[in-house]
Amino acid sequence: MNKKFLILALTFLFLLPVCYAKDKEQINDKNIKNIGNVIKKEEYPEATNVAPYIKDGDTYVVQGSVEKNVDVTLNECIRYALGNNPRIREAMEDILASDARIRQAWSNFFPKLTWQTGYTRIKQLQLADLLGSAGGRAYNYFVLGQVSLSEMLYDFGVTQNRVTIRKLEKETYKTTLTSVINEVIMNVKSDYFNLLYAYDRRDVAEDTVKKFEMFYNQAKAFYEIGTNPKVDVTIAEVNLSNAKLELIQANNAINIAVAKLNNSMGLPYQTRYNIKERLQYYPVNITLEDAVEIAKSSRPDLLVLDTKVETARQNLQLSKKAYFPNLSVEGQFAVGGKNPTSAYGYNIGGYLNFPTVNGMLIKNQIKEARANYDREVARAEKTRNTIYLEIQQAYYTLDEKKNQLPVAFLNVKKAKENYELSYGRYKVGVGNPTELKDAQVAYQNAQLSYYNTLYQYNTAKANLEKSIGKNLVDKDMVINLEP
Repeated sequence: MNKKFLILALTFLFLLPVCYAKDKEQINDKNIKNIGNVIKKEEYPEATNVAPYIKDGDTYVVQGSVEKNVDVTLNECIRYALGNNPRIREAMEDILASDARIRQAWSNFFPKLTWQTGYTRIKQLQLADLLGSAGGRAYNYFVLGQVSLSEMLYDFGVTQNRVTIRKLEKETYKTTLTSVINEVIMNVKSDYFNLLYAYDRRDVAEDTVKKFEMFYNQAKAFYEIGTNPKVDVTIAEVNLSNAKLELIQANNAINIAVAKLNNSMGLPYQTRYNIKERLQYYPVNITLEDAVEIAKSSRPDLLVLDTKVETARQNLQLSKKAYFPNLSVEGQFAVGGKNPTSAYGYNIGGYLNFPTVNGMLIKNQIKEARANYDREVARAEKTRNTIYLEIQQAYYTLDEKKNQLPVAFLNVKKAKENYELSYGRYKVGVGNPTELKDAQVAYQNAQLSYYNTLYQYNTAKANLEKSIGKNLVDKDMVINLEP
């Protein structure tokens, strides 16, 4: 009798949580054998729903990545940055200033006009000593006006050298502007993708809160009917609190990401806005040799190297002309005398003006200019090597992230399936809270890892574009858009 009663009691305790389940389905022997091993599609989406889907047949788009009610795209952010970033305006002003310096250098060939007028009270000291008071009588001397006009005719190439140097400096500033624009675009892209990743983190955190709420409600229900201990409810409550804390941090990360993007665009006080794009994955195929060839014709830092070397050579030539004179003509006309208009005079002549020569100074100035030229040659070689290394690093990083994406996606799929199985086992009373928590944390980490890899891939692509000085578009590279 006791044995039969014990069997009936154990059977009742085993079937009680099953009867309490939401679907309240009848469980037969076959169902009992499959408890925890069957995914109920009506209760939870399939694992394949975490996969990217193809949008418009040409782009991989991560489903559920970003909010839908939005009004800003990456292209619009770049356009805002080009019009508002102060670094770009600063570089443009450098170009305008360098253009003015070219005209300043040319001004040596323009006439120089001076005007002088004055009044002087004169008493000759030497005559006063020699002749006494009569000889040292004071008198007034007026200059009603004295006009001087001079024109430099030739300076043996000094002015031409200075003009050439200023023109080369302008080309350097123009190339620097292109480099600044590339850096600004790269920063905007990086911060934009970081904002998309922040939205992904927020979505994952919200999903995690929902899952731990389900876990908590289930544990509480089991505790209320007496099948599970109170510690399961406590564990579930702690997990739910931690998930809510992560959600708060994820929302704050969005605010910080928005602030960084606004700063990159040069709009730090921009009001809050939404993004109407989501993280995208463009599988691309480009060889390292192709990247280097594109950089040779597009990378501003490479294009400016020869200009800097030529500038140093022109400075060396200019320093060697410190001994050279300049040929000029000058004319003067003056009205004045003891009375303002008592007399007038003029002179006109040609002059060959030699500079004051300090041989020691000029010799060492030439040595300095030659050393600066050699330094620029060495610096150009060093910069080429550095840029080549930068291209290599950007290329290999992009390739690494590209290869990580399928692995990260597979981890999400498996982690989701594992969570579904663990939740199914726990729901029917054969699982334990530790197993379910570990499965949920693993699924959460797999999602974050996938989105982080996708973010790093896009950032690496933007960095490679900056390294070669050009966007990776169809005409510059082969793009593989196969699913």
